[in-house]
Amino acid sequence: MQHPHPHPRPHRRRRVLLPALAAAAALLGAGPAVFAPGSAEAATARQVERLDRGVVSVHTAGGNLISWRWLGTDPGDVSFNVYRAGTKVNASPVTGSTSYFHAGAPEHADYTVRAVVGGQEQSDSVHAIQFRAGYKDVPISPPPGGTTPDGVAYTYEANDASVGDLDGDGALDFVLKWQPTNAKDNSQSGYTGNTVVDGIRLDGTRLWRIDLGRNIRSGAHYTQFQVYDYDGDGRAEVAMKTADGTRDGTGAVIGSSSADHRNSSGYVLSGPEYLTMFDGRTGKVMQSVDYVPARGTVSSWGDSYGNRVDRFLAGTAYLDGSRPSLIMARGYYTRTVIAAWDWRNGSFTRRWTFDTSSSTNSGKGYDGQGNHSLSVADVDGDGRDEIVYGAMTVDDNGSGLWTTRLGHGDAGHVGDLVPSRAGLEYFKVSEDSSKPGSWMADARTGALLWQTASGADNGRGVAGDIYAGSAGAEAWSASDTTLRSATGASLGREPSSANFLSWWDGDPVRELLDGTRIDKYGTSADTRLLTGSGVSSNNGTKATPVLSGDILGDWREEVVWRTSGNTALRIYATPYETTTKITTLLHDTQYRTALAWQNSGYNQPPHPSFFIGNGMPTAPRPAVYTP
Repeated sequence: MQHPHPHPRPHRRRRVLLPALAAAAALLGAGPAVFAPGSAEAATARQVERLDRGVVSVHTAGGNLISWRWLGTDPGDVSFNVYRAGTKVNASPVTGSTSYFHAGAPEHADYTVRAVVGGQEQSDSVHAIQFRAGYKDVPISPPPGGTTPDGVAYTYEANDASVGDLDGDGALDFVLKWQPTNAKDNSQSGYTGNTVVDGIRLDGTRLWRIDLGRNIRSGAHYTQFQVYDYDGDGRAEVAMKTADGTRDGTGAVIGSSSADHRNSSGYVLSGPEYLTMFDGRTGKVMQSVDYVPARGTVSSWGDSYGNRVDRFLAGTAYLDGSRPSLIMARGYYTRTVIAAWDWRNGSFTRRWTFDTSSSTNSGKGYDGQGNHSLSVADVDGDGRDEIVYGAMTVDDNGSGLWTTRLGHGDAGHVGDLVPSRAGLEYFKVSEDSSKPGSWMADARTGALLWQTASGADNGRGVAGDIYAGSAGAEAWSASDTTLRSATGASLGREPSSANFLSWWDGDPVRELLDGTRIDKYGTSADTRLLTGSGVSSNNGTKATPVLSGDILGDWREEVVWRTSGNTALRIYATPYETTTKITTLLHDTQYRTALAWQNSGYNQPPHPSFFIGNGMPTAPRPAVYTP
C-alpha cells in the first residue's frame, strides 16, 4: 500500500452528530459545545439556514406526492399532518418519512403541513409548491447579446446556479450565472462576452443582476461564485472575483468603467483583481479587497499565455467548526494558493493563506495536485472542515494535512463511501497516464485503500451506492472496464454514465444523473426513471445540470435544467414515495457546502457526511443552530 507524504498526523476521533432540539437551537446563539447523552465527546453546533418546510406537491396519474423538510432544529420524535385547503387528509400522523401520497387528488390541490411536537399540533407551514407536470418552471430572462472586438456575435445561455436564502424569508433563492455562447476554456484564445449573474426568487422575480464586465473572462474556470450566509444575519451573501468595470446589482461600478485589460488574444493578464462580497438582497457591493493571490508573474504559474494563471476554485468551509468561511483559490497544475476569509460585521478578514511555493510547503509534494474542483469535509474528525484539493488536503488551520503526490485529475468524491471503516473516504481519478487511473483513500490520512492500473488520462469518475448487491459505495471511471466495490473488487457491468448522482426513487440507493436523464443501475442494463422534457444540459460534453441537490421537499434530490430556449429553470422533483426518514440534507453541512462549491470548475455531485445507501443505519441528526 502506498502511503502519503508527509507522514499523517495521529488519528483524531470523528465528530459526533447530535440531535438538535428546536428549543435548544434558539438558545445556542453563537454555537457552544453540545453534549450527546452518554457520550464523552462534544460536538460544536454549526450555523445553518433558518428554512421553511419547503413543501412540494408532485402530481402523478394516481394523485399527488406531498413532501417536506425535516429540519435539523426539529425534535427527533416530530410527526406531521398534511392538510388540503384546511382539511386533514392523513388518518394518523406521518412518522416514518416526510412524504405522503394523496391518492386521486387533482394537480391544483393546495397543501400545507403541520408539525406535531409533544402531542401538540403546530401552525401551518408554507403552501406547497405545485409540480403539476412533474416539474416547476422558474421564469428567467437572458441578458442581451453583443459583439466582441473581433466582430464575433454572441448570445447568452443559463449556466451553473447555486441556492441561498437571499432575502431571509426561509425559502431558497437561485443565483444563476449567465454564460455567453463564446465562453472559452483557459487553453483557448479569443475574446468572450461578459459573465452575468442574477439573483432570482422561486417565482421568477429577479432581485438583481451583476455584470462582471469585460475584464473577467468567461468560461468554466474563471468565475467560481459562492452563495452562503457567512455573517449569520439570516440572509445569504454572494462572493465573486471582480475587476475594473464590474457593475453591481444597483448599477455601481467597481474600479474604472473604461479600463480594458484584455490583450489581443482575449486574455486578461494585467490590471487589478478583486474579491467582492455582494449583498444577497440587492446585489450591492458591500466590500472589495485585493484578490489573493495576485497573478504576479504569469509564467510563474506554468505557462506564459494565460492558461494556468487563471485557474480558480472556490468553496465554503466551517474552519472553526461553527461558522462558515469563504475559500478562494488559484492554480492547480503547478503552484496552488488557497486563501480563507471570514466575513463578519460587514468586512473581510483573511484567516490564513496556504501557498505551495512558501518556505513551509515547498518541496513537500503539494504542487500540481489540484483537481478541476475541490471538496470540503471534516476528514480528520476534529469538528472542523478541511479542504480536499485534488490529491492533497489542507487542514482547517491552513497547513498541509497530506498529499499522495498522485497529481491532477478531473473528478473527486468525498463521503462515507466505506461504512464498515471509521471516518470518510476519498475516490479520485488521475489525468497523468503514469499514475493510477483511479484510487480510493482514507480521507483522514491519504493512505491508499486500493487503486486501478495506470496508463490513461482518466477524465471521469464517480463513487456512490448505486447497487444494493454490494456493501457501501461503488466506484467506476472512464478508463476502467468494471464497476468496483467499496474495496476495489470487480462487480461486473459499468453504469451507462459516469457523471452526476441523484437520490430519486424511494429507496436509499442512489441513481445515475447524466445529460437530461436519470437512470437506475442494473447489472444487465440501466432503467430510465426520468427524461427531462424541453431542457438542455450545460457545459458541453460535461453534460451537467444547472444544479442538482436536496433543495426542496424531503431528503431526496431535485434536478434543475435550463429550458432549451433559456426562458426558465425547470426543477424536477421525485414522484416516488419513500419509507426512509432523513433530516433535510441542507442541514448536513458537508452536503450544504457541497451545493455551494458545485458550480466550481468541473461540477461534481454533493455527498453528505454520513452513509446513505442499502442497509444504512438510522441517519444521524445534525448539531445545528439557526440565526
